[in-house]
Amino acid sequence: MSDTTDTIVAIATAAGAGGVGIVRLSGPRAHAIGETISARALQPRHAHHARFLDADGGVIDDGIAVSFPGPRSFTGEDIVELQAHGSPVVLQQLVARACALGARHARPGEFSERAFLNERMDLAQAEAIADLIAASDTRAARAARRSLDGVFSQRVDALEQRLSALRVHVEAAIDFADEPLDTLGGDAVREQLAQSQAQLSTLLADAERGRKLRDGLHAVIVGPPNAGKSSLLNALAGSDRAIVTDIAGTTRDTLHETIRLDGLELTLVDTAGLRDGGDAIEREGMRRAHVELERADLAIVVLDGTDPTRGRDALESAIADVPRRLWIHNKSDLLDALPADTDTTVHVSARSGAGLDALHLRLRALATGDALAASGGEFSARARHVEALQRASAHAEAAKRELDHERLELVAEELRLAHDALGEITGRISPDDLLGRIFSTFCIGK
Repeated sequence: MSDTTDTIVAIATAAGAGGVGIVRLSGPRAHAIGETISARALQPRHAHHARFLDADGGVIDDGIAVSFPGPRSFTGEDIVELQAHGSPVVLQQLVARACALGARHARPGEFSERAFLNERMDLAQAEAIADLIAASDTRAARAARRSLDGVFSQRVDALEQRLSALRVHVEAAIDFADEPLDTLGGDAVREQLAQSQAQLSTLLADAERGRKLRDGLHAVIVGPPNAGKSSLLNALAGSDRAIVTDIAGTTRDTLHETIRLDGLELTLVDTAGLRDGGDAIEREGMRRAHVELERADLAIVVLDGTDPTRGRDALESAIADVPRRLWIHNKSDLLDALPADTDTTVHVSARSGAGLDALHLRLRALATGDALAASGGEFSARARHVEALQRASAHAEAAKRELDHERLELVAEELRLAHDALGEITGRISPDDLLGRIFSTFCIGK
């Protein structure tokens, strides 16, 4: 962790030239440095017009200086913001002047890290800042804003409190090991544990939706060679992103393309055709296809519509663990009559464009339907949040099994582990190396 006795400085606005640029200072010397550069006294939370001076008294720029005394500031420390014209040269001069007066360059995410360390926000809220900055559409921005407001954290906190109270009850019952559990409120313990599991399940589903809002839906296009996978990718992307030939095994590596459906990103991954045999390079391509399937939200299975049974059995096995799958019968332009679509099958022609509108509607429904069903309102979440909730859910299930056998010491331990897993989400239980990895992904100046 950083030494918070340091005063840090960074440019807080986006890279490049702009009408206004902001240099932010935070730490014990922020106020003094800000007054020296501004050559005037700074009253708390007042905007002061100032001329920003260099070491020789020369004018770097004129602008606005604002002081925010801690602890009622973003970081919980004294903060000063120098608002100048948005010339990168001017802003770098202000940063250099601040460093000459005793500040140091901030690391990526260090302002948000200090806000977390000073308990101005929890870890999930801090991450939501980065998610809000990176939001690529209105829905993702709204979800990140809700997480920043504490919607996600409040639900995690409520679960933590419930599990903690349940653990206290179980620990108290351990002291009366000679008594039957039912005489010590066993029915209440079972009911509370069941309610906790139900809340965990709901929160996990909502967090997974939040992850998809942040990261987008990960869809992998698979199928036998020459079924038209690359042609379909090109048709959906609206450009020739993948090489298309009649030679089996043309696609050797994975190719990623992002499309947007009703404000939600859908990442399409074209993969090598799955079949037995092939040379060493093609086999490596098929191995990478299987790796992509392991983390896929959706498998788009492309079959040759003129022979839809070819390779289907092998594909069934390959996509067995993918949560959702959509079967595409391509080359429908070669059929005498177009069969009717079903709930899981769409008939298209990547070459002529027939059926692509229906496919877009189906993909849009798959990409947005779950997000619209979020029970507690959309909030942004990350893969690490989902993984922590999965571990908490697994420990709660283990606690239930141990409770069925009245092994109360093990019940208490599983409840502790579930509670700790939830604590990792908000940062109440987080190793320093995890915090370092998280904040290193932030912008400098945040």
